Amino acid sequence: MVSIIVAIAENGTIGDKNSLLWHIKEDMRFFRTTTSGHAVIMGRKTFESLGLKPLPKRTNIVITRQNVEFEGALTAHSLEEAIRLAEGDEEIFIIGGAQIYGEALKVADRMYITLVERSYEGDTSFPEIDYTQWRLTAVERHERGEEFDSPFEFRRYDRK
Repeated sequence: MVSIIVAIAENGTIGDKNSLLWHIKEDMRFFRTTTSGHAVIMGRKTFESLGLKPLPKRTNIVITRQNVEFEGALTAHSLEEAIRLAEGDEEIFIIGGAQIYGEALKVADRMYITLVERSYEGDTSFPEIDYTQWRLTAVERHERGEEFDSPFEFRRYDRK
């Protein structure tokens, strides 16, 4: 199963200058718990935003057009190749960035979306989602976080 996992502001923004715009402890825990033990696929810029350090307890696969290798991560040159490298994993996670998400929307079986109920200015937005292809299967609402003062929801969508 191929799954997308992402946090999106209510105006569609997901980042600015290759970094997150908010820090929600609950979302970080959800991400870590959900993806641990699985393969995570990301673009080169997303890997760079992690400090070129692989996420622990996960098979890290970096998609790049360049002929480079990254310590602690597998390298792929397309989403299809990255998915093949992760074959055998029961759930493969696409973790960014926007271009990789756009490609993954065509093949993903599931989406985990943290909807942040606040607008943010940023240079990166999540691609348009055709919700007619998806069924909302789980929602967990939070009126605020431990250290975050706006509402957010964990939503799970499965492809119809």
